[in-house]
Amino acid sequence: MSNRKLIVYISMSLDGFLATRDDDLSWLSIAEKEGVDYGYASFTESVDTYIVGRKTYDVVRNLLDGAFPQGKQYDCYVITRREKSPENGVTFYTGNLEELIRDIKSKPGKNIYCDGGGVLVKLLMEHDLIDEYIISVMPIILGDGKRLFQGGTPQLNIKLQSSEQYETGVVQLRYARQLPTTD
Repeated sequence: MSNRKLIVYISMSLDGFLATRDDDLSWLSIAEKEGVDYGYASFTESVDTYIVGRKTYDVVRNLLDGAFPQGKQYDCYVITRREKSPENGVTFYTGNLEELIRDIKSKPGKNIYCDGGGVLVKLLMEHDLIDEYIISVMPIILGDGKRLFQGGTPQLNIKLQSSEQYETGVVQLRYARQLPTTD
């Protein structure tokens, strides 16, 4: 078994939302500052596989006029319930999520990048498949929208690895899964 990790790298509002109810992400621009990438370039160098939920995939394609650049950068999986043939470097996966992650981790390679959304994160949490969470908390309260953590999952013990505060008001938190100790 390789040492590949599944890492959720994502932004959310202070009150825990990924997007507004109508999938608006324009509020993320409050953190844009020239020369500040919040460690994204370094993070993407550490990954070679990208997984995302179908709804998030659709939102990204909408924002980018049908383009999905991740399909050119990574081994890319869109987790969906609908059968669809691969296109533009994207595999649409309808099988057992736990088996997919274990299969990817069993092969040599870099880490696995999960970019959401909340439904996919919940499914991964239900099977304790997430090794790390890198969450950029944005300086905004949306009041309503689509949550990152949807609830209904088992308790998972995590440990803070680092936190970084940026002058834009963003606070980036990095947590790792705590494995049970054996006595």
